[in-house]
Amino acid sequence: MERVKEQEMVGLFEAARKAADRAAALDTGASEENRCIDALSQLKDFPITYQLLVSTQVGKQLRCLTRHPRKKIQVFAYDVLQIWKDLVIKTKNGNDNNEKVGKKNSVRSEPATAKLAYARKVRDTQKEGAESPESVAEETDSVKNKIEHVIEEERQASLDAKAPQKLSSMVKSNDDSRDKVREQIYESLCKVLTEAGDDILDEVNACDPIRVAISMESAMFETWGKSNGSKKIRYRTTLFNIKDQNNPDFRRKILLGHLEPGRIVNMTTEEMASDKRKLENQQFKEKAICNCQRMDAPTSTTDQFKCR
Repeated sequence: MERVKEQEMVGLFEAARKAADRAAALDTGASEENRCIDALSQLKDFPITYQLLVSTQVGKQLRCLTRHPRKKIQVFAYDVLQIWKDLVIKTKNGNDNNEKVGKKNSVRSEPATAKLAYARKVRDTQKEGAESPESVAEETDSVKNKIEHVIEEERQASLDAKAPQKLSSMVKSNDDSRDKVREQIYESLCKVLTEAGDDILDEVNACDPIRVAISMESAMFETWGKSNGSKKIRYRTTLFNIKDQNNPDFRRKILLGHLEPGRIVNMTTEEMASDKRKLENQQFKEKAICNCQRMDAPTSTTDQFKCR
């Protein structure tokens, strides 16, 4: 029964995701938008459980639709996520209360059991004359670390298997100028992988630059129109800042979803600048204000008086 529900839930999400991708790619994607919203409405009414959310990982995959260029899809996806989030919080709160009761009953017995097992290990090894208590402790820690490492690898492999599948090729929009903008954004976002540090490398690898590029270009097109129209300068400025070799912060934030497409199209050039440039601009403004405050009052001159 649970397996059937998992398949139904994943099927509904895939239907919503595919319709959302087509809606973002097409100029007139109203019908695809309606299909996506219909699938999201069914997910909203689906008899969801905490176990289903954990086993399918659909909640994590649905987050990308909250950054979709079409507002209706954003709103519906956000509503579904809020319902699921409330369910997760209630379930976890109930589990925490049960764990507290269980810990009170077992907290005294666990240390004694562990000490007894350790004492038996020391006694047996001392009889054999092979190892000291210190080496036994080191061996125990080593085995524990190996077990934890294996568990972590299995957990990560499970998450990777359930992660949303990346697009293998760019989705065309039937407009050469729009497709060119998408390719430029995609090429710029691919630089993040070589620029990222070890602390965020896994997060960057999990991102889909093609999907992000499509969402970004769709938001630009819906807000500004065609790239060769009256907003041509806005296109050039934004694309330059995404590609700028000295501005890795901007494209990294776009790829990781820290900056949503709807916000980027309303940003000024100063807001798109790198963190280093923003700091330099702020210091320059503060220095200019300080110099103005220190400047003496201007003195007047006249040629009406002459010395004899």
